[in-house]
Amino acid sequence: MIRNVHSRDLGVPAGPFVDRIQELWPPAWGRQEFDRPLGVGADGGHGPIRYHCTEYVPGSSITFEFSDRDGTHTLSASGTVLTHELIGRFALARRLQWALVIRWLHDACLEDFLDGCERAAGREPAAPARWSPWVRLVRRAFGLLMRQRQRA
Repeated sequence: MIRNVHSRDLGVPAGPFVDRIQELWPPAWGRQEFDRPLGVGADGGHGPIRYHCTEYVPGSSITFEFSDRDGTHTLSASGTVLTHELIGRFALARRLQWALVIRWLHDACLEDFLDGCERAAGREPAAPARWSPWVRLVRRAFGLLMRQRQRA
């Protein structure tokens, strides 16, 4: 099992930021789009990542299950702290993909998201996220692969 957690103290009540997940999602990682308003039963995701909303408590938490049902990710608020937790029950091949590529992209995406939340809360992040050379390389390679697939 893989567990990956990102938290940020926003300095203001974090609950409203759960409800603003789509608005504050960093555009560099693909718009978050759903087939209906955000809530239980909504299907969608961002970029190539697809998921289904399984729980939503406005102002508190939202949980999504990956479309292949091999894990969940939850955004939750507790006081001034906003937390994202991914739980993956990945098969061996997916665990290797996670270790080599997905984890790095996921971490960069979540830190960009939390930076945006902090800015929306009215302050600049103390240490804004920066993409590592590996993240930039993988994004560039992935972008080229996506363009090639679209041409085919």
